[in-house]
Amino acid sequence: MSGHSKWANIKRKKGANDAIRGKITTKIGREITIAVRMGGADPTGNMRLKLALSKAKANNIPKDNINRAIQKGLGASEGSNYEEITYEGYGPGGSAIMLDILTDNRNRTAADVRHIFSRFGGNLGETGCVGWMFKQKAVFIVEKEVFDDEDELMNIVLEAGAEDMRAEEEVFEITAEPGDFEAIETALGEKGIETASAEVTMVPDNTVKVEGKDAEKLQNLVDALEENDDVQNVYGNYEMDEEE
Repeated sequence: MSGHSKWANIKRKKGANDAIRGKITTKIGREITIAVRMGGADPTGNMRLKLALSKAKANNIPKDNINRAIQKGLGASEGSNYEEITYEGYGPGGSAIMLDILTDNRNRTAADVRHIFSRFGGNLGETGCVGWMFKQKAVFIVEKEVFDDEDELMNIVLEAGAEDMRAEEEVFEITAEPGDFEAIETALGEKGIETASAEVTMVPDNTVKVEGKDAEKLQNLVDALEENDDVQNVYGNYEMDEEE
């Protein structure tokens, strides 16, 4: 889920139960396998693999799982028949939702996703219906516990090509064009600044506030989508209070 706060989402995933964490591990492993199959096992020349490995690190995926996923990409036939699709739709409260799909059965996945949207008050839309509301961005999260000098951090990332940095209660969130990902990652690494998350993701141009019953339905919709094995990523343009 990528709603209004990346950090809230990261904390939520870190606190997920074993069943949900197992699904996260499986999905990241699948992404590593596909990345290796498409671009080789060297992350230096394979940005997709580099991002997948960064996500694995952020989610504390064991090294054995990562190595198995890499080996699958290098040798086994598994994963060769997966198809990448983007689905778009509408959630409760006027929210917009985008999904990254990785599936070996397009018809099954379409039926499953359509059912999930309908069950929780949403609608699966046509291609392009909400995609124009989002832009692909590099997003870095630095915890204030790790590095708390806002001015110095801003100077480091802006010099490396970042577009913006904002301070939240516990973290700094840095955004940039995807092409500047490596330069910013390198700049942070040279200063010994560890990130809680570093990824290329879809960021909404504007957000909508979702409250009350709509917020409950929306959270259930997002949870159900994330639990689906074929849904790799869920992006949204909504804001919800943490209490909701």
